Amino acid sequence: MDFHDMSGVLVRLADDLSDQFHKLPGSAILLRYIKSSYQNDPVRSAVELFLFLFAVRYLFAPTYSTQKRRNVALTEEEIDDLVDEWTPEPLVAEQTAFEEAENEKRPVIAGPTGPKSKLANGRIVTNLASYNFYNFIANETIKEKAIQVLRTYGVGPCSPPGFYGTQDVHMKTEADIASHLGVRACIIYSQAFSTISSVIPAFSKRGDIIVADKAVNFAIRKGIQISRSTVRWYEHNDMQDLERVLRKVTEEQAKKPLTRKFIVTEGLFETIGDAVDLPKVVELKSRYKFRLILDETWSYGVLGRTARGVTEHQHVDPTSVDMLIGSLAGGLCAGGGFCAGSAEVIEHQRLSAAAYTFSAALPAMLATTASETIRLLQDEPGYQMGLRENGRALRAQLDPRSEWVVCTSVVENPVLLLVLKREVVLARRLSVVEQEGLLQEVVDEALANGVLITRLKSLPLPVGTGPRDQQWQLQPALKVCTTTGLSKKEIEKAGVVIRHAVTKVMTRKR
Repeated sequence: MDFHDMSGVLVRLADDLSDQFHKLPGSAILLRYIKSSYQNDPVRSAVELFLFLFAVRYLFAPTYSTQKRRNVALTEEEIDDLVDEWTPEPLVAEQTAFEEAENEKRPVIAGPTGPKSKLANGRIVTNLASYNFYNFIANETIKEKAIQVLRTYGVGPCSPPGFYGTQDVHMKTEADIASHLGVRACIIYSQAFSTISSVIPAFSKRGDIIVADKAVNFAIRKGIQISRSTVRWYEHNDMQDLERVLRKVTEEQAKKPLTRKFIVTEGLFETIGDAVDLPKVVELKSRYKFRLILDETWSYGVLGRTARGVTEHQHVDPTSVDMLIGSLAGGLCAGGGFCAGSAEVIEHQRLSAAAYTFSAALPAMLATTASETIRLLQDEPGYQMGLRENGRALRAQLDPRSEWVVCTSVVENPVLLLVLKREVVLARRLSVVEQEGLLQEVVDEALANGVLITRLKSLPLPVGTGPRDQQWQLQPALKVCTTTGLSKKEIEKAGVVIRHAVTKVMTRKR
């Protein structure tokens, strides 16, 4: 067969293939698309051809097994030897000698926690180690309502709020808190600790920016850690340093895509006891276009004429704070926590906050208790007045009269944090561990004389790796809690016992 015959056969074959192709449905549309795309953009046609060939190759590629390779057969003796040699990592680190000694002497309360508590050994002590600020534990009206709700609703809802865990008492409590604070909406959580640690990652994700005070509590730090956001820390309660950080972040983000930016701080700081300068923080967050997350775990129910917290105490519009987080445990003698703000902020959490979505709802009894204690604080300002009076009486026996310790808490804070004076620490060259040991001896000495107090305990986390972002060092402190369940005379007597315990320990250790 010569060349002309060969070409003729190929032409007829091509014509036959073309005829068969044109008989296929949609062939004309495909040809027009190919011609149009090639004329307008030949590169696109090449890319599409590559993707088509890749898809064909992928579909016809040989399959492979996902099964793991068969392990090497071992004898029973070899298996026993390997098991004996394997040492699992402990779930909890071994206790230090200091922790063992502390646990051995740890007092155990038998029965209800009140201003006068009975220990397991039968002793009755003055309890200044609990957050029973208003002695609501002994309030008969609250007890009766709690029992009624317990008989009606049972112990717990046994379900997350998003399923069938939400009950009418929960909705009432949310409405009561929102009305008390003066905001549009509120959501309640079943655990106080997990409230702030769930709210932060519900809004701030990887790539977002959080500017936080270096002294924020452990729950906030866990929330920041879970969010995986970019964190910038500023010096504790230093508004000039906060403005510096905000300005730097704003300049860095000027030419970058928009991202969410948050300021995170506390109302009353758990680790120091002082209060935030909220008017200045609100002014800075508005100027630099940040959102503000304010943790009022220790200030809600304590500060303000009607116990609304730091917003009322410092005359700040609560709607200017994007997220207000508080606790229903502690002074309110209930349980759980809450987040208050705009309706959009609250509804977002009902589907995106881990602690709300995956945890059982707050027991109805505790929700009702929270509503009742909030009502009492609103209707009877005498509770706050009595607490502050006892707080001043207790402070007067400790801070100005002791040559060893100083109180870092603000006057309105019912939790007094007593730290060793700086000159004492420097003169004796006391390390953090040595300070903790001395303060624990003070706790033991006070207990021996009938007054139960405790130490400030937390788990600090690193705050960064830069030269300015050194790890926040928690300063050892005594924690003394005020209560209205004791008379002014009893409070003063307890303060004298604590002061004498400090003096005895410090002079003995000269």
